[in-house]
Amino acid sequence: MQAAVEAALIGGRIIRRAGLRGHVPSFKGATDLVTATDRASERAILRYLGKRFPGHGFLGEEGGRRAGTSRFRWIVHPLDGTMNFAHGLPYYDVSVGLESDGEVVAGAIYDPVLNEMFAAERGCGAWRNGRRMHVSARAPLTQCLLATGFSSALMDTSQGRRPTRAVRRQFARFEEFCLRSRGVRRPGAAALDLAWVAAGVFDGFWEASLHPWDVAAGWVIVEEAGGRVTAFDGGPVDIFGGEFLASNGLIHDEMVEVAKRTR
Repeated sequence: MQAAVEAALIGGRIIRRAGLRGHVPSFKGATDLVTATDRASERAILRYLGKRFPGHGFLGEEGGRRAGTSRFRWIVHPLDGTMNFAHGLPYYDVSVGLESDGEVVAGAIYDPVLNEMFAAERGCGAWRNGRRMHVSARAPLTQCLLATGFSSALMDTSQGRRPTRAVRRQFARFEEFCLRSRGVRRPGAAALDLAWVAAGVFDGFWEASLHPWDVAAGWVIVEEAGGRVTAFDGGPVDIFGGEFLASNGLIHDEMVEVAKRTR
């Protein structure tokens, strides 16, 4: 956990220094942005972890890859919320998770805007700026505040493309959760959304078409804070499966019911 925290801080310092400047993003897709800051953060994190754990593998959003010689692999989102960052919206983070044989065993999520660090290690609890944190105790779903996100890849309607069935399902699911809860927010950084579930601010989160680096650290942090994490059908999470549903546990079955009905 401490190594994950230090790696996230390294990326966060780069982002904080760059945060006051204007940014000219490039495009990985019609709506999927990347900036020089994303790449600089990933290079610095890879360099740090590579020196400290030379046998560990590495998987980063911006192309950083290393096979490794042990069962451990670091899964890194060097700047989660690039769209927000590029537009000057102060909601983004660095996410660093450590996977062992398919299970995430430690993670850290750092918010460089508010200087908030969320971290956890399996069996050791979850921490916010060094203080133990827990999910909320709110229920039922009608009394709860949720968070979600929409995949930039699915939302690509450039060049006359019509919304796909997957996009329509996203909006149907969003509408249903809005009707069944106190409210839904879409801040734009999945890892930070999960951190706020662990801290008891949001009561639940769901999103489809996610990548491993979006959810690796958040998975262990939510569970160690007392929450529950599954796929949309309530089954075990596949970190490469795309679907991710997290909650305080008390409203999880209600959320699964909505997610299953709108699949």
